[in-house]
Amino acid sequence: MARLITRRLLLGWALLAGLMRGAAGAGQADAAGRAKGAAASAPPAAATEPARRELLVFAAASLSDALEEVGRAFTAATGVRVAASYAASSVLAKQIQAGAPADAFFSADVAWVDYLEKRGLIRPSSRRDVLRNTLVLIAPADSTLRLRIAPGFDLAGALTGGRLAIADPDSVPAGEYARAALTRLGVWSRVSDRAVRAENVRAALAYVARGEAPLGIVYRTDAQAERRVRVVDVFPEESHPPITYALALTARAPPKAAQLVEFLTGDAARQIFVRYGFTAPPGRRHASETETVQGVVDLRPL
Repeated sequence: MARLITRRLLLGWALLAGLMRGAAGAGQADAAGRAKGAAASAPPAAATEPARRELLVFAAASLSDALEEVGRAFTAATGVRVAASYAASSVLAKQIQAGAPADAFFSADVAWVDYLEKRGLIRPSSRRDVLRNTLVLIAPADSTLRLRIAPGFDLAGALTGGRLAIADPDSVPAGEYARAALTRLGVWSRVSDRAVRAENVRAALAYVARGEAPLGIVYRTDAQAERRVRVVDVFPEESHPPITYALALTARAPPKAAQLVEFLTGDAARQIFVRYGFTAPPGRRHASETETVQGVVDLRPL
């Protein structure tokens, strides 16, 4: 079974683009001189311009474990390899805006998909709301803390001088959900200056797992993936906006990327996602049973 390749491309692609631009400028002077020799020794076009690389998905950090397995299943079913780069949805959206070579964007909220759609960088007809998640309060696995989440609960006191690990609420969906929940419950003002703002939700998870923070707020799926933490309590659904994972193809995606959308919204992928703690949304935005993506008929709504 083909393996889903995880790549940290956020800086790499930009560096490569810069090097290519520099090389192009420096090479103009002697390009003509090299052309004759290159023409004589160049291999056939099929060798120099192979079929397009595997599909590249930019995905929210919280999807990493599940998407690894889903990617392997997709490759086994279609023969198409998938690479993935994981980070905060906001970071990935900005990288796509800057020209990063992603074929699909799998965001931890719909807002960043909206952001790209408004700029003409995704295919609107390919949009799907694929998954839901739950927000939880976590502590190190050996912590004996007991705390019930309710309006006005004493989160500040439970920190006992420590820090609250959350994803950056100014830019990362997990942090935005955390701030919204704590604000709704009336405790954000008492803990905001105690928050350690991580670059993404998995970084916040790591702070707690390593014992560097006594409490953190992450998704249930993150807590489920890390043995060194335990769930203290679950935030009420009404305390924050729905945690919806949205998928869309980018404007540059090749036709074969439609297979990926079909697979990620199908039964096989759904079963894998559920094992990792995700749930299905009650409906799907920007799609209908008969809508197609580049000629591939979509599956039933989740």
